[in-house]
Amino acid sequence: MNEDKIIIKGARVHNLKNINLEIPHNQLVVFTGLSGSGKSSLAFDTIFAEGQRRYIESLSPYARQFLGQMKPADVDEIIGLAPSISIDQKSMSHNPRSTVGTLTEIYDYMRVLFARMGEVFCPVCGDKIEKLTPDEMVDIVTAKAGELKAKFVTILSPLVRGRKGEYYQLLYDYLSLGYGQVRVDGKFHSLHDKINLARYSKHDIDLVVDKVLITDKSRLFEAVENALGYSQGLMTAFFGEGSKKNNEFLLSSRWTCPRDNFSFPEIEPRLFSFNSPHGACAECFGLGVIGFHHDKLCPVCEGKRLKPEALSVRVHKKNINEVSSLTIERAEDFFSKYYETMSERDKTIAENVVLEITSRLEFLLKVGLNYLSLDRRSDTLSGGEAQRIRLSSQIGSHLSHTLYVLDEPTIGLHQRDTARLIETLKSLRDQKNSVIVVEHDEQTILESDYLVDLGPKAGVHGGEIVIAGPTKEIVKKSNADKSLTISYLIGQSKIELPKNRRKKTTEKLKIIGATANNLKNIQVEIPLRKLVGISGVSGSGKSSFLYDVLYKNLSAIRNNPGRYKFSKVSSILGSEYLSKVVVIDQSPIGRTPRSNPATYTGIFTPIRDFFAALPASRERGYTLSRFSFNRRGGRCDACDGSGYKLIEMHFLPAVFVECDVCHGKRFNRETLQVKHKAKNIAEVLTLTIDEAVKYFDGNYLITDKLKVLQEVGLGYLQLGQSATTLSGGEAQRIKLARELTHSLGKRTLYLLDEPTVGLHYRDVEMLLEVLNKLVNKGNSVLIIEHNLHVIKSMDYVIDLGPEGGERGGRVVAKGTPEDIADNENSVTGQYLKQMLK
Repeated sequence: MNEDKIIIKGARVHNLKNINLEIPHNQLVVFTGLSGSGKSSLAFDTIFAEGQRRYIESLSPYARQFLGQMKPADVDEIIGLAPSISIDQKSMSHNPRSTVGTLTEIYDYMRVLFARMGEVFCPVCGDKIEKLTPDEMVDIVTAKAGELKAKFVTILSPLVRGRKGEYYQLLYDYLSLGYGQVRVDGKFHSLHDKINLARYSKHDIDLVVDKVLITDKSRLFEAVENALGYSQGLMTAFFGEGSKKNNEFLLSSRWTCPRDNFSFPEIEPRLFSFNSPHGACAECFGLGVIGFHHDKLCPVCEGKRLKPEALSVRVHKKNINEVSSLTIERAEDFFSKYYETMSERDKTIAENVVLEITSRLEFLLKVGLNYLSLDRRSDTLSGGEAQRIRLSSQIGSHLSHTLYVLDEPTIGLHQRDTARLIETLKSLRDQKNSVIVVEHDEQTILESDYLVDLGPKAGVHGGEIVIAGPTKEIVKKSNADKSLTISYLIGQSKIELPKNRRKKTTEKLKIIGATANNLKNIQVEIPLRKLVGISGVSGSGKSSFLYDVLYKNLSAIRNNPGRYKFSKVSSILGSEYLSKVVVIDQSPIGRTPRSNPATYTGIFTPIRDFFAALPASRERGYTLSRFSFNRRGGRCDACDGSGYKLIEMHFLPAVFVECDVCHGKRFNRETLQVKHKAKNIAEVLTLTIDEAVKYFDGNYLITDKLKVLQEVGLGYLQLGQSATTLSGGEAQRIKLARELTHSLGKRTLYLLDEPTVGLHYRDVEMLLEVLNKLVNKGNSVLIIEHNLHVIKSMDYVIDLGPEGGERGGRVVAKGTPEDIADNENSVTGQYLKQMLK
């Protein structure tokens, strides 16, 4: 067996055509090719899926049931596979409790640091709290008794605080020591009686140590000492069930304020967790927000999520919330400075914790996330940011002999930050790992060790290895005719500059005082009926501008004209020039295998009409609904029109089995007897769009819509191809095609966020052609983009920056791409200059 490479034989997942491939281990390998050429099918659905499945198969059946089951990839064999980790762009967590700090575990280390090294201050008076001696406690109890005019005090020892269990043995032990009474969950019980506690409920148990005359100082001192001994440093003084408030207070030989008797609970990591009842604000349960839609700031903690006690502990003059709200760049600076001030004793206790925090922060800086704050909620991160956070935690894990599979890690990254990301990928490789990256970014491809180009085209015309080999050896002119990717890389093919930009003055959208997230009260005009780009480094405020300012406000104005109150912007003028606002993203067109390009774009309706109008249908009295696989009558009843059955296999993975009645055709036998040009409706759904154009030649209702799908470069897709097998780039172009086939209202504003994700140079060219068609029909297009090939093709560009996070959110430059390139303050402009030559 060959140890230094992965050998793949006969891979047939999705559109892969029985391919064989060898990939060297411990190298940075890039998979390239058109959108839909089979890159993800090979990288994720074959190599990663098989690596993960083999690892899971090695576990016991008991462990496997928790991990979900995986069926083997459709491949003859893969030799030399390592355990696999996939780092993709799926958003990390929709849990509102999850933050950048908790995802990277930095917050967990911070909780340990604050618990061990924090200085404690009283939340009431602000004084620094020192630990109390038993003598000080006796003085406080005596003074309090004088205030309450009490003659006796009951000294309690808190044995159990908020923990589950029956505690039968504990109670018995104290009975045998001679004690007679306890207080359980606020009620007093005799230890001579049987005390039944619910095993799975949380309890508070206080031992009654003694009831003492205030004047008997030596007995009081002895009771206090015993109470502290039993509870490891805690003691409660109880002055009876009187009507007066404050008839009981907790003192600690650890943390209690002598001035106002404020006593801290134990200072342990859970006090700083907003996911634990010990640390979370009691009003909002640690979410920081209240209300049904979580849209109001909590009035108690003011969004800080924690109890006042947790916010009163400080390290280096800041509490844990103040440190969490720092950006990663500032947090790294804060911890580095704190490390320099640590004494030798401090370092003995917490050096490892501080170094762990700073190293994780450095990894986040390496992947270009300096602008994120540690308290940023993870459900607000973009796919690219989420992927790079995962990547940073993998570098920190120091694994070796592992296979990493990444999906376009440069998404959302400005050209300036790509170099740092490539260094990160190389450092993973240098830890003796194999790194496979599906990528279209020029810089990443050229810096890789090994290149695998799939194609030659997409879908049924792809799925083959066009060329594979060490990158430096194969990126040369002699291979340009073989591989479209190499042709673009060496500059033989290129995306041309537009012959003339739309410079005619048109209506404008005027945005006044935009303040969403880090936007600094910006004012900007967006010319309509043009192709407009928004550029800028990562975190400069592009998505906040597109979604939070434009989309949310313009959609709401449409629904509520005249009475609408703007959100996160003072005003938007010119919305009357738009009839609607549409976001076109790369989310799937449907989450079930029933959804397909034909149903989504509406082409299937005229096709069903066509079949219902055939003589054979009319003889049988078939209508439009007969040719739907979602309705009874025409569909196969055995599988309800899905073409397969799901069979649960208990410990083994669930299996999709072709329906044994219709054999995957989805319709019943009678329906399939209606044919046109020797094909029934099921066979028509297996046609590619290119084939369907010829098949329906002359039927303009159908072919006009099909030709739009051809124009967006999707002629290779099958009409009935399951939506779940489409790539993000394909899904986005189907959505664009649907917009182009509708009777256009001419006044739509289309918003696109990085539409070139997953697109090859050739796909980018097609996308630009489609977007220009939309503009030529009187619509407006606004795009967030880092791809310089797209930015150079815009009519007008708005460049935000100058940096990310709090140092961003301003308009750095605006105008034609040439204007941006000439602006010395624009980072984008510096890179754009090269493209305009």
